Amino acid sequence: MMLFVSCFAPILAGFFFRFAIPFIEAALTDSFHVAAIITPYYKLVDILFAMLSSTMFCFVSAMISLEERDEKTAVYLFITPLRKTGYIAARFGVPSAIAFLATIILLPVFKLTPLSPLTILLLATGGTLQGMIVALLVLTISSNKLEGMAVTKLSTLAIFGAVIPFFIKSDIQYVISPLPSFWIGKAILENMPFYMLPAFVLSAMWICFLFKRYLRKI
Repeated sequence: MMLFVSCFAPILAGFFFRFAIPFIEAALTDSFHVAAIITPYYKLVDILFAMLSSTMFCFVSAMISLEERDEKTAVYLFITPLRKTGYIAARFGVPSAIAFLATIILLPVFKLTPLSPLTILLLATGGTLQGMIVALLVLTISSNKLEGMAVTKLSTLAIFGAVIPFFIKSDIQYVISPLPSFWIGKAILENMPFYMLPAFVLSAMWICFLFKRYLRKI
C-alpha cells in the first residue's frame, strides 16, 4: 500500500503544482489587484517537488526496513546470499535510483519555471540525497514503525531549509547553512549552480554520519 502511494503521490502533487497553483495565483491577483503573489516563489515550488518523489520512495524503504527489524527478518536476510551489503543496496540503492529517475522524468513535465537540463539533473541529484538523509534519520532514531512514522514527520522538515533564502535576506539565513537543502534553495533562487557543491558535500557528510550510526544499530 505504501509503495502504491509513493508511486502516485509525486504525480498527483505534480498536477497540483502545475495546474492548481497557477489557477490560485490568477484568482488571488484578480482579487487583490496585484501583479503577483505566488509567482515569485515558483522556483521554490519546483525545488520542493524535486525533493518529493525521493522522500516518498526512501520513506517507504525506511518503513520496510523498520518492519523487517521489528519482525527480526532482516537478521535472516543477512545470512542469505544477499548478505548485509546486498540488503543495504536493495533498501537504499534501488529506491534512490528509482527516485532519481522519477524526478528526471516528472520535473520537466510539472515545473513552473524554465529549468535547464543541467539544473534538472542537479535538482534530481540533490533531491535524491535529501531522500536518503530522511530515510537514514528515520532508521537511526526510530526503534519501531510507530516511532518511524513520527520521526518521518519531523525529519522531512530538513528539506524546508530551501525555504529560508526565499524569505530571509540577511546574513542570519546562514544559521541554517548546515542543512543541504538551504544551499539547494540558494542555488536555484540566485541561479548559481555552484551553490549545489556545498549541498552535495554536506549531504555526503550527513549520509556518512547517519549510515555509520545505522550500521551500528543493525
